[in-house]
Amino acid sequence: MRVGVMQMNPGYDKAANIAQAQGLLTNTHAIDGFLSLPEMWSCLGGDRARKLDQAENLPGFGTGATGGAAYEFLRDTARNLRCVVHGGSIGELGQGAEAGRLFNTTVVFDADGREIARYRKIHLFDITTPDGTGYRESAMYGAGQEIVTYQAAGVTVGASICYDMRFGEMFLSLRRRGAELIFVPSSFTVPTGQAHWHVLLRARAIETQCWIAAPATVGQHLDASGGTRTTYGHSLICDPWGQVVAEQEEGLGIVDAEIDRSLTARIRRDMPVLEHRGMSEAVPLAGRAA
Repeated sequence: MRVGVMQMNPGYDKAANIAQAQGLLTNTHAIDGFLSLPEMWSCLGGDRARKLDQAENLPGFGTGATGGAAYEFLRDTARNLRCVVHGGSIGELGQGAEAGRLFNTTVVFDADGREIARYRKIHLFDITTPDGTGYRESAMYGAGQEIVTYQAAGVTVGASICYDMRFGEMFLSLRRRGAELIFVPSSFTVPTGQAHWHVLLRARAIETQCWIAAPATVGQHLDASGGTRTTYGHSLICDPWGQVVAEQEEGLGIVDAEIDRSLTARIRRDMPVLEHRGMSEAVPLAGRAA
């Protein structure tokens, strides 16, 4: 079983982004397991009005109803490639009591085009990077409330998005729910990417003993004020021992790797950290003198 991650340079024009993804798909070989796109690949940047315009009302989960252009592109890709498409994330329009809010949302389709999972990003990116650039995702997006795993191609898969990777307890929750593969579609800044991208992804792989697949955006896009922002790229796949086995450092493309479940089983057998963690959690920590 192979897993592929797509590296894109999206902007705020959804139609152009879909065309870019379609172009990348025409130049790749068949992937028989999973394919994932990056975070907010359907609309990255732009002002509030543009984000709302490019976001989509998602059909009821499991209804099979028709969705927007990005949603249907992901469904069609799954059907055409006969693989599971973990749809990175797209802008979801809140409905009902959530009207007026957006959500940074992953949708997942099986090879028959059925939506089998949906995840809203839990941890919102409200930070200032070392170069002084401020980000406040919560000004536009609502936070998800549910940890999500799903079964596909005989594997339990965990869902996360970008900034989630800094919260090891979330990844531990995914492992405890049986995850063997965790997707981390991302749109990482250059300063944080240079410092933390590889370190965090490898750490999450090592501590959970899961395969990590992290498709990313790369290159420049325009922010709400018309200024230029740049994302880091370096889409990668990491094995449960923490080794990067495939990487698209720069530019656009799709890289893939064979997911060896026997390697996962051997690492977990020889170093049963989840069992050991349970032992340590049962022992009260001794107090320290001031």
